Amino acid sequence: MFRLDNKSAVITGGGSGIGRAMSILFAKQGATVHIIELSEENAKATVDEITNAGGKALAYSCNVANQQQVVATIQLIDKVDILINNAGIAHIGKADTTPEADFDRVMAVNVKGAYNCIFASIPKLRINGGVIVNMASIGSNVGIADRFVYSTTKGAIKAMTMSVARDYIKEGIRCNSISPARVHTPFVDGFLKNNYAGKEAEMFEKLSQSQPIGRMAEPQEIATLALYLCSSEAGFITGCDYPIDGGFTTLNN
Repeated sequence: MFRLDNKSAVITGGGSGIGRAMSILFAKQGATVHIIELSEENAKATVDEITNAGGKALAYSCNVANQQQVVATIQLIDKVDILINNAGIAHIGKADTTPEADFDRVMAVNVKGAYNCIFASIPKLRINGGVIVNMASIGSNVGIADRFVYSTTKGAIKAMTMSVARDYIKEGIRCNSISPARVHTPFVDGFLKNNYAGKEAEMFEKLSQSQPIGRMAEPQEIATLALYLCSSEAGFITGCDYPIDGGFTTLNN
């Protein structure tokens, strides 16, 4: 079950964290994985891991916020059966502490980046039908302190998902989103090191306990849900958002 043989999967931000876990898992399940990354070094490291294990993967250096670059990159890929819009950046701040430049930067990557990839991929996805999975966040469903623009972008991603699902359902294109709570990625470790030097373990535990289940998610857990949504077994699912949050949105009352 959940095989992706003969499928071509485009994964943005596939060089690290959740995207890396998805890239490795999708390749293991038979897909040819095309990793689109701003960091060519990260992308190549993931490609090497996949190819060394006998899988198929290619890396592309591309800024998803630049539509011209995205279109040119997608044109290099023979076919697109799966698009994972995973690339994104975080930001800490409230409405009155978020500078305009930061607002524009996060919107450009998180929202315009997803739009650019959908825009460029639809002509290839509609040939044989396909699947789009967008990475949203629990921030699109509940209020998270000091995450104003980040949550705003993820709310847009959720709405974008529903719109795309509606517009392309007759063309055999399914579109869903995933809304994780905190996931233990290199970003989290870097954030703690930069902002809580000497108190990393204490803050890690505090962030972990904010999920009722008592820990952060592992990237592999998010990747497994994405795999299901992209598989033929999920062929009846479109226009849905999937919280994967250790009970955060329903049990934190």
